[in-house]
Amino acid sequence: MEYSAKTFIRNYGSILLLLLGISIGSLIGIFFPHFVNNLKPIGDIFLNLLFVSVIPLVFFAIASSVANIEGDSVLGRIIGMMSLVFVIGIIVAGVTSVAFLYLFPVSSDLPIEQTKDIIDTTLQDSWGEKMVRFLTVSEFSSLLSRQNMLAFVIFSFLVGIATRRSGTSADMFRKFINSGNAVMGNLLVMVMHLAPIGLGAYFAYQVGTLGPQLFGFYAKPIGLYYVFGLIYFFTIFSLFAFLAFGIKGVKRYWKNNILPSLTALSSCSSLATMPANLLAAKEIGVPDTVASVVIPLGTTLHKHGSAIACIFKIYIALLLSGQEFFEPSNLMMAVGITLLVSIVAGGIPNGGYIGEMLIISVYQMPTEVIPSIMIIATLVDPLATMLNATGDTVAAMLTTRLIGQKLSDPMAESMVNNG
Repeated sequence: MEYSAKTFIRNYGSILLLLLGISIGSLIGIFFPHFVNNLKPIGDIFLNLLFVSVIPLVFFAIASSVANIEGDSVLGRIIGMMSLVFVIGIIVAGVTSVAFLYLFPVSSDLPIEQTKDIIDTTLQDSWGEKMVRFLTVSEFSSLLSRQNMLAFVIFSFLVGIATRRSGTSADMFRKFINSGNAVMGNLLVMVMHLAPIGLGAYFAYQVGTLGPQLFGFYAKPIGLYYVFGLIYFFTIFSLFAFLAFGIKGVKRYWKNNILPSLTALSSCSSLATMPANLLAAKEIGVPDTVASVVIPLGTTLHKHGSAIACIFKIYIALLLSGQEFFEPSNLMMAVGITLLVSIVAGGIPNGGYIGEMLIISVYQMPTEVIPSIMIIATLVDPLATMLNATGDTVAAMLTTRLIGQKLSDPMAESMVNNG
């Protein structure tokens, strides 16, 4: 009995502390909403620690994994299967969202409100300029900004390939990036010890500030999003995990998906959730060569929640502008925009407002619609981020299966290492 209790505390102690912290934070947000602004700096400190840890973690994880892959064919299969999984996942999210809205339409009109938010003037650039800015930066120092995450991921990936091509002359550098990967992994564990306090404070702020708006004019579309999002979260992700590794895959995924889910829900940042996803993938048994490529790239390129939110925003925007969402041409454009927006949306809190500009431009809607869909985007952001982030882990599982590899047994490996 004593052994069982110790095992339970060892396996779930951190999760129970996290749930306790989030529960206390939520209660503070409900009963003491005027106090939550005092707690926000605590949550911000925790998130800032995560953000500054993520940049070097991404570099060492990707560069070392790519550098240590044996044979070009393995890397090629990982990238190819990962791309297939990403595209199929986004399409599934978009199509199922359309079907749900067809079954449960929004009949009541929403108000068109004026906004004081200033739209970034860079969004007026041509799409060619946007693509250049999205994929590359002009200065090395700009790579270290989390706002240029995809450019940094591409750079880390290229460094890993260059290391492989350098052969024995890169042995010292290979040892450096391998050591850096181990060090940053331990730093991540240290930072995550602060999660119960940091995420609890952030939950208090979100509940205290966003909670009242959920009962206003936007209650119905937002309620539909949360209902569908939760159904999608448990059913589609379970299906993907089952397709990857059967019942064993489903059990491992949900056993290790609690911490990433709560981190995403409270932080509203796929980037802040990436460290927890990497830890979860390791516990699930996803090979490091797969997880360290799929999860960082998925943080920017693979977004189930953003895809669902995009369909909902297009639906509401067309409703407000008096157009029919279920016309074949509008549906085809909606799925295409969803694919693009899910790639363009960055892994930062409340990011991706470029998607709203794209929706307005493609459908030629009045600019008065922008505030309404931006409000919806903000209010669904917690669940959207949870779907975005936790979908990366199950994508890594599917990629592992498609390239012909198996899940390892983390417990057995731990016993060998402690041997």
